[in-house]
Amino acid sequence: MADATPATVDRDARQVSGSRVVAAPPEQIFDLLTDPTRHGEIDGSGMVQQSRGAGSRLEMGSKFGMDMKMGPLPYRITNTVVEFEENRLIAWQHFGKHRWRYELEPVEGGTRVTETFDYSTAVSPKGIELMGYPDKHCSNIDATLERLAALFA
Repeated sequence: MADATPATVDRDARQVSGSRVVAAPPEQIFDLLTDPTRHGEIDGSGMVQQSRGAGSRLEMGSKFGMDMKMGPLPYRITNTVVEFEENRLIAWQHFGKHRWRYELEPVEGGTRVTETFDYSTAVSPKGIELMGYPDKHCSNIDATLERLAALFA
């Protein structure tokens, strides 16, 4: 599909990225990404269950809790927004220090959304590799971007 670039692993950069054109302006997409109560709607991994706490708009330094599930095991995580540029970029990380980043670029027909799982900043990037997460996250990112696009179709 011309409006999507399937996610791939860059082992040297320790990143997994994919992109897709979404038929909406960056401001609308950014509003969704900065609302943690809506993250479960777009999560393609099936791990995000729901946000914990008030659904205030995220900004640089915001902390937000999520109820998660890995297979049959539920757990809770607290994330911190570590990169932020209004309507263009947001990234968060938890105690493991790997980041989930969304970059928004206005293009003809909408916005190119690039999602990146960046484990170059992780406490244990080798552990992430040994657990196979870089390869697993390719399909998760593709599914997330597909769900995001469907919300604005």
